[in-house]
Amino acid sequence: MDHLPVFLDIKGKKVVVTGAGTIAARRAERALSAGAIVHLFASEPGSDFDALKASDSLIIHNRDCQPSDLEDAVVAWGCVGDKSDQALADAARTSKTLINVADEPENCDFITPSIVDRDPLIVAVSTGGTSPILARTIRARLEVMLPATYGDLARFAGGFRDKVMDKLKSGSSRLRFWETVTTGPVAELFLAGDIDGASTQLKSELEAAASGKQRPRLGEVYLVGGGPGDPDLLTFRALRLMQLADVVVYDRLVGDGILNMVRRDAERIYVGKMPKNHAVPQEEISQILVRLAKQGKRVLRLKGGDPFIFGRGGEEIEALAAEQIPFQVVPGITAASGCSSYAGIPLTHRDHAQACVFTTAHGRDGVLDVDWDVLLRPNQTVAVYMGLSNTSHLCRGFLARGADPELPVAVIDNGTRPNQKVVVATLATMCDKVEASGIKGPAMIIIGTVVNLRDKLAWYNTKMGSMHSDYASGEIKDWMPGGTDQPPT
Repeated sequence: MDHLPVFLDIKGKKVVVTGAGTIAARRAERALSAGAIVHLFASEPGSDFDALKASDSLIIHNRDCQPSDLEDAVVAWGCVGDKSDQALADAARTSKTLINVADEPENCDFITPSIVDRDPLIVAVSTGGTSPILARTIRARLEVMLPATYGDLARFAGGFRDKVMDKLKSGSSRLRFWETVTTGPVAELFLAGDIDGASTQLKSELEAAASGKQRPRLGEVYLVGGGPGDPDLLTFRALRLMQLADVVVYDRLVGDGILNMVRRDAERIYVGKMPKNHAVPQEEISQILVRLAKQGKRVLRLKGGDPFIFGRGGEEIEALAAEQIPFQVVPGITAASGCSSYAGIPLTHRDHAQACVFTTAHGRDGVLDVDWDVLLRPNQTVAVYMGLSNTSHLCRGFLARGADPELPVAVIDNGTRPNQKVVVATLATMCDKVEASGIKGPAMIIIGTVVNLRDKLAWYNTKMGSMHSDYASGEIKDWMPGGTDQPPT
């Protein structure tokens, strides 16, 4: 380890920053956020400082920094980019001030890390100055893993610190207690917004720990929408709960890319359904969730799309509520939105559709049962879930009720996934084109004139969608309609 990681208390203390550009502004901003009195030396501070000038803790000197200006300063940052930075470093060492000169490791007493700020929780990442970009990349990944409310959770736990110290005398017992709090129901209640419930649970667990009684672990179910297929479309909360669960109960529409993000040692239970082949009846799935939760397990119920849009999530949590089992619901990007976006088809558009209707082509017994009067209204888009096996019923139903045979239709197979395929047709030609394409699903059907926009707006798995990576490799040519070899700005 080349550097000692240290968090420095600079509240109310003098910090010197030299330079007028973006780097100097970021250094000043960070010092101000930590409570320092920042002395900025720059003849004309740039626009990056505009948002900082309102701070009473920022003192601007429109001149060069002199050695005497470092008196009583605890930290100095040199961000000018010329020989004055060397002079600042020499003066700092004379005055025993910690110095960091941008991009000059030999003139750095410390490294300025990339940080994830969840005040009072702070995570700092450094590569010792060897690869700042890598540090920023790792920080970005940590941003995904740590919810914004983790700082509030740390503050909440800190409010009970004295009580825990009073109740639990040994360090090991306090350690076990806080491990239980931060990985168990207390943390989950807090992160779900139930502050009173978290407080009550913490107090109850503290009393049990102080009395030496082992409380039975409380199970919980996380009903999580996994989106239409692309793992990048998962929410931050979904990712966190996927890493927390002891067991995952998942459907057929959950792809391997998403399932691979579940905690590696979690038990996996497949309850997927195929059309007309429900391997595990819905009622049995609900009872599986109840049984696992009653065993004290954290159960991830992972569904494709959004659990409350044709996902039968409501039925499952009804069963949980009846048994008084705690649960959370995490929305996912529903298939209509995800698939249409990746196909380049906006669901609404001022020139085409001012409304969008979601419907399913499957009734309780597999029989098509839709409100045709609603679906046939003008200036709207119709998004049909689970309709691939009923395309002939859809076509006949629309046409028999007076729909325009030339009304555009798009059938999106495996939307948002690498093997996505889009079949564009009309009501009159949809059945033949779908049969000829050989697509097997899962598929979304989009009906409406918005489908005509696909020719201009399609981007996924096209040159438009990959133009940035092409440009990075120096291979981009004619990247926009109209033909220009200028790169995107």
